[in-house]
Amino acid sequence: MFERVLIANRGEIACRVIRTCRRLGIRSIAVYSEADRDARHVRLADEAWPIGGPRPADSYLRIDAILDAAKKSGAQAIHPGYGFLSENTAFSRACQEAGIVFIGPDPESIEAMGSKAAAKQLMARHDVPLVPGYDGDNQDNAFLAEQAHKIGYPLIIKPSAGGGGKGMQIVRSDAEFPEALATAQRVAQAAFGDASMLLERYIEQPRHIEFQVFGDRHGHVIHLGERECSAQRRYQKVLEETPSPFLTNETRAAMGAAAVAAARAVNYVGAGTVEFIVGPAGDFHFMEMNTRLQVEHPVTELTHGVDLVEWQLHVADGKALPLAQEQVTSHGHAIEVRLYAEDPEQNFLPGSGKLQTLRLPATSRHVRLDGGVVQGDTVTIFYDPMIAKLIVWDEDRPQALERLREALAECEIEGPKSNIAFLERLARHPTVVEARIDTGYLDRHLDEFVTGHSEPDARTLFAAATAALLHDETHVTANPADPHSPWARADAWRVGHAGKRVVAFTRGEARFEIEAHGHAGDYRLHHGDSVCEVHGARLGDAALSARFDDEAERFDLRTNAHRVLLHDATGRRWRLDRAAAYAWASKDAAGGNQIIAPMPGRIVLVKARSGDSVEEGQELLVMEAMKMELALKAPRAGTIESVSAAQGDFVEADAILVRFAS
Repeated sequence: MFERVLIANRGEIACRVIRTCRRLGIRSIAVYSEADRDARHVRLADEAWPIGGPRPADSYLRIDAILDAAKKSGAQAIHPGYGFLSENTAFSRACQEAGIVFIGPDPESIEAMGSKAAAKQLMARHDVPLVPGYDGDNQDNAFLAEQAHKIGYPLIIKPSAGGGGKGMQIVRSDAEFPEALATAQRVAQAAFGDASMLLERYIEQPRHIEFQVFGDRHGHVIHLGERECSAQRRYQKVLEETPSPFLTNETRAAMGAAAVAAARAVNYVGAGTVEFIVGPAGDFHFMEMNTRLQVEHPVTELTHGVDLVEWQLHVADGKALPLAQEQVTSHGHAIEVRLYAEDPEQNFLPGSGKLQTLRLPATSRHVRLDGGVVQGDTVTIFYDPMIAKLIVWDEDRPQALERLREALAECEIEGPKSNIAFLERLARHPTVVEARIDTGYLDRHLDEFVTGHSEPDARTLFAAATAALLHDETHVTANPADPHSPWARADAWRVGHAGKRVVAFTRGEARFEIEAHGHAGDYRLHHGDSVCEVHGARLGDAALSARFDDEAERFDLRTNAHRVLLHDATGRRWRLDRAAAYAWASKDAAGGNQIIAPMPGRIVLVKARSGDSVEEGQELLVMEAMKMELALKAPRAGTIESVSAAQGDFVEADAILVRFAS
């Protein structure tokens, strides 16, 4: 077995590989960019080497710098993780030429599957089912438009060299095709350096199901079951699980055999994933093969009792697979979700900043956490904003879903905004609970998963106010030198009459005021026309219990001097920020006269000029930030006074990009 392995990656996957290396007694070697000098994977590794600037192109995508670090550190092998150089043919070949083992497939296998078009042609020769479409070399725009018309609509445009859904466009008519093609080409060129496209018939309401395959250098190829990945937003997976609740045993067997045939077609060695699109009737078609370990591999590990990274290391070292196909068994049900620094209320805008609070559930045989950051770390603007992967396991799917809900309820993130509340709604939604979700459901019904401008009901506000009052009474001491003084009490005591306190909260732009009389867990609360008598309130570490109008209720709840975080009776998460009782901040009326950059990034398209008249909501600029494109739109109708950014410019957060005439 290898003695020294370099991990050519960062974040969660680097930490994941380091964990297995340590268990096997292998010395782990990390690499890091300037932005990651204090990152968790650097702290966990046995040693770490700098490889360049913060941008991926200046560090984690630099083959020369990574190989130099490998040679200087004495690494015998390189694990590429996923993303970055993990499916880069040139990197795999460069490792071979340098005499360093690439822990992954041979460059020929990566090359064969790296082009979606070439992969489809290869699969057709090996009788793997395909979706009708065009995957040829002629990339003339007019010719592609003709092919689209022949295939028929709806169809999907896919970057041939791409992955992760980047650049994909759904088109439903000839009229839509030219603009959608231009967008896909632009994104593909920027992300992959290749603007070639393939066209496929778009299957309405499909499932996305993938099979984990593994091959060795002794001629063995097996699969370790499927993963259902149909819960997606903009082609990005949101929830993954195994086994699929949709497949029959017959379809599962047929898809597994097709996945193994696909891997054998390219003499596959190591861990890979064959992805299928599955129609409502159970018909399945090859989509692509990912020649690396997948983000969602932990669900397979939990149900099969294996360590896939350990398998990768053994196979790369020339050993045979530890199991034959007939020895592969699965037990129970596992589900994974990804905790991201992003704001679902703002179209999932990626976030960055210091993790002031990062509270996650305790790990156990039912709960696993794969993370790349800890409390106090910073989510940077340069990389994917994933905070952690939360994976749960139990004997069956209903129990696993309940484990997921319980684990999510324990999560708390302060600093950048997060998608925790979105994931909680997803885990309770009927389409997920009943296993009916298809790949387009979230995009069609996003309003069912994002709270928007909804407000908490009176009972929720009264629970939050009760928690805030108990907290203040416990922590506020006006005169600690004399605890018996009436001035040391936080019960709004007044000479001659009962005092009144006002507890104020804000949520977004909304403000809520609750008037309170009483103390020590017994209160009379008023909000608008609603009145509530609260008795016997007790505040624990993570819960509030009380009688509200003589109805006993318990809330999962955490509070401090700055906010209250609670779940209502339906399991919905509410964060209410404490506010000064008699202060009110007015809205900046000038906000509609300009467009500012929401985060650092690069301007990829400018669609407006000084003097243009525009409508509210009209797209004026397109910005690339944190691996995604953001459309910046006019906040109101009016005339543009100036545009301060040009295509290709890198802009800082809060930079004014467009000004409107007053």
